Amino acid sequence: MVATESIMQSATEQIDRVRAEIRKVIVGQEAVVDGVLNALLAGGHVLLEGVPGLGKTTLLRALGQALHLDYSRIQFTPDLMPADILGSIVMDSHESGAKRLRFERGPIFAHLLLADEINRATPRTQSALLEAMQEKTVTSGTETHNLDEPFLVMATQNPLEMEGTYPLPEAQLDRFLLKILVEYPERDELTAIIDRTAAASNPGIVAALNRDQILELRAIASRVLVAPHVRDFAINVVLATQPNPGSQTGLARKYIRYGSSPRGAQALVLCGRVRALMEGRLYMSQDDVRELALPALRHRIILNFDAHADGRTEDDILLEILSSIAPDSGPQG
Repeated sequence: MVATESIMQSATEQIDRVRAEIRKVIVGQEAVVDGVLNALLAGGHVLLEGVPGLGKTTLLRALGQALHLDYSRIQFTPDLMPADILGSIVMDSHESGAKRLRFERGPIFAHLLLADEINRATPRTQSALLEAMQEKTVTSGTETHNLDEPFLVMATQNPLEMEGTYPLPEAQLDRFLLKILVEYPERDELTAIIDRTAAASNPGIVAALNRDQILELRAIASRVLVAPHVRDFAINVVLATQPNPGSQTGLARKYIRYGSSPRGAQALVLCGRVRALMEGRLYMSQDDVRELALPALRHRIILNFDAHADGRTEDDILLEILSSIAPDSGPQG
Protein backbone atom coordinates (compact mmCIF):
# COMPACT_ATOMS: atom_id res chain seq x y z
CA MET A 1 0.00 0.00 0.00
CA VAL A 2 1.32 3.42 -0.98
CA ALA A 3 1.65 5.97 1.81
CA THR A 4 -0.74 8.91 1.60
CA GLU A 5 0.45 12.50 1.62
CA SER A 6 -0.88 13.11 5.13
CA ILE A 7 0.91 10.04 6.50
CA MET A 8 4.10 11.13 4.78
CA GLN A 9 3.87 14.66 6.17
CA SER A 10 3.31 13.35 9.70
CA ALA A 11 6.30 11.01 9.37
CA THR A 12 8.53 13.83 8.15
CA GLU A 13 7.48 16.02 11.08
CA GLN A 14 8.36 13.23 13.50
CA ILE A 15 11.84 12.89 12.00
CA ASP A 16 12.31 16.67 12.12
CA ARG A 17 11.53 16.61 15.85
CA VAL A 18 14.28 14.04 16.38
CA ARG A 19 16.72 16.19 14.40
CA ALA A 20 15.81 19.22 16.50
CA GLU A 21 16.49 17.36 19.75
CA ILE A 22 19.85 16.08 18.51
CA ARG A 23 20.83 19.61 17.45
CA LYS A 24 20.59 20.63 21.10
CA VAL A 25 23.90 18.86 21.74
CA ILE A 26 25.41 18.28 18.27
CA VAL A 27 26.65 21.33 16.38
CA GLY A 28 26.64 20.97 12.60
CA GLN A 29 27.35 17.49 11.22
CA GLU A 30 23.94 17.42 9.49
CA ALA A 31 25.11 14.81 6.98
CA VAL A 32 26.31 12.54 9.77
CA VAL A 33 23.11 12.92 11.80
CA ASP A 34 20.94 12.26 8.75
CA GLY A 35 23.10 9.30 7.76
CA VAL A 36 22.77 7.61 11.13
CA LEU A 37 19.02 8.27 11.21
CA ASN A 38 18.77 6.90 7.68
CA ALA A 39 20.56 3.68 8.61
CA LEU A 40 18.32 3.23 11.65
CA LEU A 41 15.11 3.66 9.65
CA ALA A 42 16.42 1.45 6.84
CA GLY A 43 17.21 -1.34 9.28
CA GLY A 44 20.98 -1.34 8.72
CA HIS A 45 24.19 -0.37 10.47
CA VAL A 46 26.62 2.48 9.96
CA LEU A 47 30.40 2.85 10.05
CA LEU A 48 31.78 6.28 10.98
CA GLU A 49 35.36 7.20 10.21
CA GLY A 50 36.96 10.24 11.77
CA VAL A 51 39.59 11.37 14.24
CA PRO A 52 38.72 11.38 17.96
CA GLY A 53 36.84 14.30 19.46
CA LEU A 54 34.33 14.98 16.67
CA GLY A 55 31.25 13.99 18.66
CA LYS A 56 30.62 10.43 17.47
CA THR A 57 29.94 9.09 20.97
CA THR A 58 27.80 12.11 21.87
CA LEU A 59 25.74 11.64 18.72
CA LEU A 60 24.65 8.09 19.51
CA ARG A 61 23.90 8.96 23.13
CA ALA A 62 21.78 11.90 21.98
CA LEU A 63 20.01 9.65 19.47
CA GLY A 64 19.16 7.18 22.21
CA GLN A 65 17.69 9.94 24.37
CA ALA A 66 15.71 11.49 21.50
CA LEU A 67 14.26 8.10 20.53
CA HIS A 68 13.84 6.72 24.06
CA LEU A 69 15.96 3.66 23.20
CA ASP A 70 18.48 1.63 25.20
CA TYR A 71 22.05 2.71 24.52
CA SER A 72 25.26 0.75 25.05
CA ARG A 73 28.93 1.47 24.33
CA ILE A 74 31.85 -0.90 23.88
CA GLN A 75 35.43 0.35 23.74
CA PHE A 76 37.21 -2.09 21.45
CA THR A 77 40.71 -3.18 22.50
CA PRO A 78 43.00 -6.04 21.37
CA ASP A 79 42.20 -8.09 24.48
CA LEU A 80 38.40 -7.84 24.07
CA MET A 81 36.79 -11.27 23.70
CA PRO A 82 33.53 -12.21 21.91
CA ALA A 83 31.90 -13.03 25.25
CA ASP A 84 32.58 -9.47 26.41
CA ILE A 85 30.21 -8.32 23.64
CA LEU A 86 27.68 -11.11 23.29
CA GLY A 87 27.45 -12.39 26.85
CA SER A 88 28.38 -15.67 28.52
CA ILE A 89 26.96 -18.60 30.45
CA VAL A 90 27.33 -18.28 34.22
CA MET A 91 26.46 -20.64 37.05
CA ASP A 92 23.92 -19.64 39.68
CA SER A 93 23.85 -21.20 43.12
CA HIS A 94 20.65 -21.33 45.17
CA GLU A 95 20.27 -21.53 48.93
CA SER A 96 19.18 -25.15 48.56
CA GLY A 97 22.54 -25.94 47.04
CA ALA A 98 21.15 -26.51 43.55
CA LYS A 99 23.08 -25.05 40.69
CA ARG A 100 21.91 -24.00 37.26
CA LEU A 101 23.39 -22.38 34.19
CA ARG A 102 21.97 -19.16 32.80
CA PHE A 103 22.92 -16.78 30.01
CA GLU A 104 24.19 -13.39 31.16
CA ARG A 105 23.48 -10.91 28.36
CA GLY A 106 26.29 -8.76 27.05
CA PRO A 107 26.19 -5.09 26.02
CA ILE A 108 25.09 -6.00 22.49
CA PHE A 109 21.57 -6.43 23.86
CA ALA A 110 20.60 -2.80 23.35
CA HIS A 111 18.74 -0.90 20.67
CA LEU A 112 21.71 1.35 19.91
CA LEU A 113 25.26 0.04 20.23
CA LEU A 114 28.38 2.14 19.81
CA ALA A 115 31.32 -0.06 18.77
CA ASP A 116 34.11 2.43 19.41
CA GLU A 117 37.32 1.94 17.40
CA ILE A 118 36.23 -1.42 16.02
CA ASN A 119 39.51 -1.83 14.15
CA ARG A 120 41.38 -2.21 17.45
CA ALA A 121 39.75 -5.57 18.23
CA THR A 122 41.03 -8.89 16.90
CA PRO A 123 39.35 -10.47 13.85
CA ARG A 124 37.70 -13.07 16.08
CA THR A 125 35.94 -10.42 18.14
CA GLN A 126 35.06 -8.35 15.07
CA SER A 127 33.49 -11.42 13.44
CA ALA A 128 31.37 -12.15 16.51
CA LEU A 129 29.92 -8.63 16.42
CA LEU A 130 29.38 -8.61 12.67
CA GLU A 131 27.66 -12.00 12.73
CA ALA A 132 25.23 -10.74 15.37
CA MET A 133 24.66 -7.60 13.28
CA GLN A 134 23.78 -9.69 10.24
CA GLU A 135 21.65 -12.36 11.92
CA LYS A 136 20.27 -10.12 14.70
CA THR A 137 20.57 -13.10 17.03
CA VAL A 138 23.12 -14.33 19.58
CA THR A 139 23.66 -18.07 20.05
CA SER A 140 24.94 -19.38 23.36
CA GLY A 141 25.24 -23.13 23.69
CA THR A 142 22.02 -24.56 22.28
CA GLU A 143 19.95 -21.40 22.85
CA THR A 144 19.41 -18.58 20.39
CA HIS A 145 18.54 -15.13 21.73
CA ASN A 146 16.92 -12.52 19.50
CA LEU A 147 18.11 -8.91 19.53
CA ASP A 148 15.31 -6.39 19.99
CA GLU A 149 14.28 -4.16 17.09
CA PRO A 150 15.19 -1.52 16.24
CA PHE A 151 18.83 -2.53 16.45
CA LEU A 152 21.57 -0.23 15.18
CA VAL A 153 25.32 -0.68 15.47
CA MET A 154 27.32 2.48 14.95
CA ALA A 155 30.95 1.44 14.63
CA THR A 156 33.77 3.97 14.56
CA GLN A 157 37.22 3.80 13.01
CA ASN A 158 40.12 6.08 13.77
CA PRO A 159 42.09 6.72 10.54
CA LEU A 160 45.11 7.71 12.64
CA GLU A 161 47.38 5.55 14.78
CA MET A 162 46.89 2.50 12.56
CA GLU A 163 49.79 0.59 14.15
CA GLY A 164 48.49 -2.41 16.09
CA THR A 165 45.02 -2.27 14.53
CA TYR A 166 43.09 -4.94 12.64
CA PRO A 167 41.41 -3.35 9.60
CA LEU A 168 38.04 -4.83 8.76
CA PRO A 169 38.16 -7.17 5.74
CA GLU A 170 36.26 -5.97 2.69
CA ALA A 171 33.66 -8.73 3.05
CA GLN A 172 32.89 -7.52 6.57
CA LEU A 173 32.84 -3.85 5.58
CA ASP A 174 30.11 -4.81 3.13
CA ARG A 175 27.84 -5.61 6.09
CA PHE A 176 27.57 -1.93 6.96
CA LEU A 177 24.76 -0.20 5.13
CA LEU A 178 26.60 3.14 5.06
CA LYS A 179 30.11 4.40 5.68
CA ILE A 180 30.14 8.07 6.69
CA LEU A 181 33.19 10.30 7.00
CA VAL A 182 33.07 12.66 9.98
CA GLU A 183 34.73 15.93 9.00
CA TYR A 184 36.22 18.72 11.11
CA PRO A 185 33.74 21.45 12.06
CA GLU A 186 33.76 24.82 10.32
CA ARG A 187 34.93 27.93 12.19
CA ASP A 188 31.43 29.09 13.19
CA GLU A 189 30.54 25.57 14.30
CA LEU A 190 33.70 25.35 16.39
CA THR A 191 32.79 28.69 17.98
CA ALA A 192 29.35 27.34 18.89
CA ILE A 193 30.93 24.20 20.39
CA ILE A 194 33.22 26.28 22.60
CA ASP A 195 30.33 28.52 23.71
CA ARG A 196 28.23 25.50 24.65
CA THR A 197 31.15 23.96 26.53
CA ALA A 198 31.53 27.15 28.57
CA ALA A 199 27.79 27.38 29.31
CA ALA A 200 26.69 26.80 32.89
CA SER A 201 24.09 24.18 31.98
CA ASN A 202 23.52 21.73 29.17
CA PRO A 203 20.18 21.58 27.35
CA GLY A 204 18.19 18.45 28.10
CA ILE A 205 17.03 16.18 25.29
CA VAL A 206 13.35 15.24 25.28
CA ALA A 207 12.25 11.94 23.77
CA ALA A 208 10.62 12.80 20.44
CA LEU A 209 9.74 9.23 19.39
CA ASN A 210 9.48 5.80 20.93
CA ARG A 211 10.23 2.28 19.75
CA ASP A 212 6.80 1.61 18.22
CA GLN A 213 6.85 4.90 16.30
CA ILE A 214 10.30 4.09 14.88
CA LEU A 215 9.07 0.72 13.61
CA GLU A 216 6.06 2.46 12.09
CA LEU A 217 8.37 4.91 10.30
CA ARG A 218 10.26 1.93 8.89
CA ALA A 219 7.02 0.54 7.52
CA ILE A 220 6.10 3.89 5.96
CA ALA A 221 9.55 4.18 4.33
CA SER A 222 9.06 0.77 2.70
CA ARG A 223 5.96 2.18 0.96
CA VAL A 224 7.81 5.04 -0.73
CA LEU A 225 7.53 4.63 -4.49
CA VAL A 226 10.59 3.65 -6.54
CA ALA A 227 9.95 4.21 -10.24
CA PRO A 228 11.62 1.80 -12.69
CA HIS A 229 13.88 4.50 -14.14
CA VAL A 230 15.12 5.43 -10.63
CA ARG A 231 15.76 1.77 -9.82
CA ASP A 232 17.62 1.37 -13.13
CA PHE A 233 19.72 4.47 -12.41
CA ALA A 234 20.83 2.95 -9.08
CA ILE A 235 21.68 -0.30 -10.86
CA ASN A 236 23.65 1.57 -13.53
CA VAL A 237 25.72 3.33 -10.86
CA VAL A 238 26.61 0.02 -9.22
CA LEU A 239 27.37 -1.69 -12.55
CA ALA A 240 29.64 1.22 -13.50
CA THR A 241 31.90 0.29 -10.57
CA GLN A 242 32.53 -3.16 -12.04
CA PRO A 243 35.93 -3.37 -13.81
CA ASN A 244 34.79 -5.70 -16.58
CA PRO A 245 34.82 -5.25 -20.38
CA GLY A 246 31.11 -4.37 -20.32
CA SER A 247 31.55 -1.53 -17.83
CA GLN A 248 29.85 1.71 -18.81
CA THR A 249 33.00 3.71 -18.10
CA GLY A 250 36.71 3.07 -18.58
CA LEU A 251 37.31 4.55 -15.13
CA ALA A 252 36.43 1.32 -13.34
CA ARG A 253 38.73 -0.74 -15.57
CA LYS A 254 41.57 1.70 -14.93
CA TYR A 255 41.30 2.22 -11.17
CA ILE A 256 38.98 -0.36 -9.53
CA ARG A 257 40.06 -3.87 -8.61
CA TYR A 258 36.70 -5.05 -7.31
CA GLY A 259 33.41 -3.22 -7.74
CA SER A 260 30.38 -2.97 -5.50
CA SER A 261 28.42 -6.07 -4.55
CA PRO A 262 24.63 -6.25 -5.02
CA ARG A 263 24.36 -4.95 -1.45
CA GLY A 264 25.40 -1.59 -2.85
CA ALA A 265 22.30 -1.42 -5.05
CA GLN A 266 20.16 -2.57 -2.13
CA ALA A 267 21.64 0.16 0.08
CA LEU A 268 20.94 2.83 -2.53
CA VAL A 269 17.27 1.87 -2.76
CA LEU A 270 16.68 1.24 0.96
CA CYS A 271 18.35 4.47 2.03
CA GLY A 272 16.92 6.38 -0.93
CA ARG A 273 13.41 5.58 0.25
CA VAL A 274 14.25 6.80 3.75
CA ARG A 275 15.81 9.99 2.38
CA ALA A 276 12.63 10.68 0.39
CA LEU A 277 10.62 10.18 3.59
CA MET A 278 12.90 12.55 5.49
CA GLU A 279 12.24 15.20 2.84
CA GLY A 280 8.48 14.59 2.78
CA ARG A 281 8.24 12.94 -0.63
CA LEU A 282 6.08 9.99 -1.65
CA TYR A 283 8.63 8.90 -4.24
CA MET A 284 12.37 8.29 -4.50
CA SER A 285 14.32 10.32 -7.05
CA GLN A 286 17.62 10.01 -8.89
CA ASP A 287 18.93 12.83 -6.70
CA ASP A 288 18.51 10.51 -3.73
CA VAL A 289 20.77 7.99 -5.47
CA ARG A 290 23.36 10.68 -6.20
CA GLU A 291 23.36 11.96 -2.60
CA LEU A 292 23.74 8.44 -1.17
CA ALA A 293 26.24 7.04 -3.66
CA LEU A 294 29.32 7.98 -1.60
CA PRO A 295 28.25 6.65 1.82
CA ALA A 296 26.60 3.57 0.27
CA LEU A 297 29.45 2.59 -2.06
CA ARG A 298 32.77 4.03 -0.82
CA HIS A 299 33.41 0.97 1.37
CA ARG A 300 32.23 -1.47 -1.29
CA ILE A 301 34.83 -0.78 -3.97
CA ILE A 302 38.49 -1.78 -3.81
CA LEU A 303 41.01 0.34 -5.69
CA ASN A 304 44.01 -1.06 -7.52
CA PHE A 305 47.66 0.00 -7.42
CA ASP A 306 47.23 2.56 -10.21
CA ALA A 307 44.59 4.43 -8.22
CA HIS A 308 46.84 4.68 -5.17
CA ALA A 309 49.81 5.68 -7.32
CA ASP A 310 47.77 8.47 -8.93
CA GLY A 311 46.47 9.65 -5.55
CA ARG A 312 42.87 8.77 -6.35
CA THR A 313 40.32 8.04 -3.62
CA GLU A 314 37.09 6.06 -3.63
CA ASP A 315 35.10 9.28 -3.42
CA ASP A 316 36.93 10.84 -6.38
CA ILE A 317 36.20 7.87 -8.59
CA LEU A 318 32.57 7.53 -7.51
CA LEU A 319 31.94 11.21 -8.24
CA GLU A 320 33.38 10.79 -11.72
CA ILE A 321 31.26 7.71 -12.30
CA LEU A 322 28.14 9.62 -11.24
CA SER A 323 28.93 12.48 -13.60
CA SER A 324 29.47 10.05 -16.48
CA ILE A 325 26.04 8.37 -16.18
CA ALA A 326 23.31 10.26 -17.99
CA PRO A 327 20.10 10.68 -15.96
CA ASP A 328 17.04 8.80 -17.16
CA SER A 329 14.01 11.05 -17.52
CA GLY A 330 11.66 8.11 -17.05
CA PRO A 331 8.69 7.11 -19.14
CA GLN A 332 7.49 9.73 -21.59
CA GLY A 333 3.94 10.66 -22.55
